[in-house]
Amino acid sequence: MKHLFFLIFLLTAIRSSAQLCDGSLGDPIVNITFGAGANPGPPLSAATTNYPYFTSDCPYDGQYTIRNNSVNCFGNTWHNLSGDHTGDGNGYFMLVNASEQPSTFFIDTLRGLCANTTYEFAAWIVNLTRPTSCDGTANQPNLTFAIEKTDGTLLKSFNSGNIPPAASALWRQYGNFFTTSVGVTDVVLKIVNNAPGGCGNDLALDDITFRPCGPSLIPSFVGHPGTVLKLCEASNTNVTLTSDVSTGFTNPYFQWQKSINNGASWSDITGANEAQYTTSIAVAKVSITLYRLSVAEIVNSNIAACRVNSSNLAIIIDPKPVSTLSNNTPVCVGSPLLLTINGGSAYRWTGPNGFSSPGSTVSKLQTQENDAGRYYIEVTGENGCKETVSTMVNLNPKPTVALLFSDTTICEGFSVKLCASGGASYNWSPSATLSSSFDSSPVAFPSATTRYRIVASNGLCFDTSFVEVNVVRKPKANAGPDKAIMEGESVQLEGSGAGDNISIRWVPASFISNPNVLNPVVSPSADTSYTLTVSPASGCGIATDIVRVKVYKQIVVPNAFSPNGDGINDTWNIPALEAYKNHEVSVFNRYGQRLMFSNDFRHWNGEYNGKQVPIGTYYYVIKVKETRLTLSGYLVLLR
Repeated sequence: MKHLFFLIFLLTAIRSSAQLCDGSLGDPIVNITFGAGANPGPPLSAATTNYPYFTSDCPYDGQYTIRNNSVNCFGNTWHNLSGDHTGDGNGYFMLVNASEQPSTFFIDTLRGLCANTTYEFAAWIVNLTRPTSCDGTANQPNLTFAIEKTDGTLLKSFNSGNIPPAASALWRQYGNFFTTSVGVTDVVLKIVNNAPGGCGNDLALDDITFRPCGPSLIPSFVGHPGTVLKLCEASNTNVTLTSDVSTGFTNPYFQWQKSINNGASWSDITGANEAQYTTSIAVAKVSITLYRLSVAEIVNSNIAACRVNSSNLAIIIDPKPVSTLSNNTPVCVGSPLLLTINGGSAYRWTGPNGFSSPGSTVSKLQTQENDAGRYYIEVTGENGCKETVSTMVNLNPKPTVALLFSDTTICEGFSVKLCASGGASYNWSPSATLSSSFDSSPVAFPSATTRYRIVASNGLCFDTSFVEVNVVRKPKANAGPDKAIMEGESVQLEGSGAGDNISIRWVPASFISNPNVLNPVVSPSADTSYTLTVSPASGCGIATDIVRVKVYKQIVVPNAFSPNGDGINDTWNIPALEAYKNHEVSVFNRYGQRLMFSNDFRHWNGEYNGKQVPIGTYYYVIKVKETRLTLSGYLVLLR
């Protein structure tokens, strides 16, 4: 439709430059287009022209042909034509090579005109000769258009003047207007070539029209500017058409017409016989309808050919936007909501609780219960038409899982009952330390601290919660290996303990550096048993263990004796060894030779292999295995 209006505007501009009918025109009563088809076109009837018909392109002086194109004539001194004046490649035009002497080359009797009516006559002409032809001095076409009664009485005669050459093939419209007298309905049209032939004076003729010409009719819409009214699909609406009618009619007859095929044909609207007309427009269907006011003197009211017509008013019914709406619901409360629409150029959403938003998408990461309900979207199309659509957002209620306690603590080896409510079904994890994964109240027996996940369902939606069972380890106590010391010595105990948040206590608390640490130093004077107690602060039991510390008497080793038989100090004795059953005693001379060895020592008489050893200094080594004690020193033998 846009192209149609542009074409109408363009043609109007060309016509205004021709300055033909100053008012409004009717539909052509006569429209000689010469037809259309393949080359060459058929010759005109004998009464139409005095020129002989030429069967090919490029006729000679005093000849014509009917063509839909013309190329390379006379050494390319003519313009090439690729179609008729409308640009139709199959449309015929009359191609004329004028005779050397001025003559009439087109005659036609035109019938069916209205008496006492003003008509515009017009024809389209192109000068075929190029500006450079004939050394730039080519003869220019000069035509006289004569309109006569059938008895030869001249009604109107006018001259085109010289039609100058142009750089390219340029169609120009020439014409004038005349008035038929009373009783005259047939006229004779003559087109006379006034210029001499020879070099130049070659032309093409097309679209000869006779159209009623009358006062100006300027149509408009009441309440709407412009000549195009755009409506959107909706219910019926009333539109009022009107037209300004200039002076010139004696007793006018008005008739509004409409066209539903872009002006190819028009039909009278019954009863629409005033300058203003109101019509009910059914806008439920996309369409383009043209309207115009057709006016004639009332004496010619029944003859459509006698009317002049206004320019067109157009009512365009634009379609509403066709949108596609997507909705991810039903979803659970708390889940994301996504609504999407397309098919328009702008959108406006409204919904529950005063919700409003532009754009093609509504997105909520976490829905609330009050988000449920119907959402409306006003969709605006590229043509400005609007359509409102809606979608229902359904939200399923979400269960609320409730736990008997949030977190709890148990002792290692114990169990606890977990209790949940708020759902129709349950799923606990991890399940390895539960009596059941699907009960509402399973028994948990973890060996270490465990965080349990509970998912409660109402059949449609889920809720999740967590409970942690803290496991306090059982205490463990190890007092360490037994110890042995010599009387007056001390030793560090090697205790160890395990458990959560434990406290340490040794008993008895005597002869101990600190009874509340795992590795105290003890120095008992006699054999003592120490008990280690490990206690967790949670009260998950106690653990004990015992370590024994044996205290040995000190060993006094004499460093001299005199085996001379005087009964005094004749042997080397170590009385304290009698308390140790597992010991070794060795005596060495200064060369490292062992002179005596005993693992059940009583005394040594100073002999080696039954003989007295010499006076001197000797060395001893004593190993007491019970105490892991090794004593060494020197021994003086006297006589």
